[in-house]
Amino acid sequence: MPISAAVFDLDGLMFNTEDVFDIAGNELLERRALKMTDEIRNSMLGRRAPEAFRNLLDMTGLDESIDALIEESQEIFMGLLDDHLQPMPGLFDLLAHIKSLPLPTAVATSSHRAYVEDLLGRYDLRSQFDTTCTQEDVERGKPEPDIYLLAAERLGVPPTEMIVFEDSEAGTKAASSAGAITISVPHRHTASHDFSTATHIAESLADPLIYDLLAEHRLSP
Repeated sequence: MPISAAVFDLDGLMFNTEDVFDIAGNELLERRALKMTDEIRNSMLGRRAPEAFRNLLDMTGLDESIDALIEESQEIFMGLLDDHLQPMPGLFDLLAHIKSLPLPTAVATSSHRAYVEDLLGRYDLRSQFDTTCTQEDVERGKPEPDIYLLAAERLGVPPTEMIVFEDSEAGTKAASSAGAITISVPHRHTASHDFSTATHIAESLADPLIYDLLAEHRLSP
């Protein structure tokens, strides 16, 4: 099957932000004499903030405003970024390889646009992507396929000809539901997720499996 475009999730896939979110989430709950659990964490990963924090409220019984919790969490998170943010292994080499093919690229994330621009700007990566699709662009977030269908539309390719890189169960379901070639790249926070809908599972963005799949693009008519 030809590969006509490459689409990247952001958090946990391009950057180690799930590590930072974990620290921030722990602090947020410790302020309320609660503890972050794997169950709570998994219910939030890969989803847009309003949906993630609705799950948090449902699972903890907290009676607080979602907007206020998001604001407090973001304040904690942004205060940690400078000391903790790192690109995921293999990211820069993979982006350079994809651009050399060449393939059009996009970011498709559950995060908001200003945050995406901030993270990409920290590593001078904005020019590496032809478009960015964020939570503001779709009515339904992951695991619904909307954001990947939008990415395909903006890149001008059929969804079935996109290779999508994801790290979470929700994101994997979204990409596979859109019909994309879905490469899941689990990390320590998502290792227990269900990736049964993925086309392939890679150990990292440096996995030779990814490069072998991209080689098929060169051979495609």
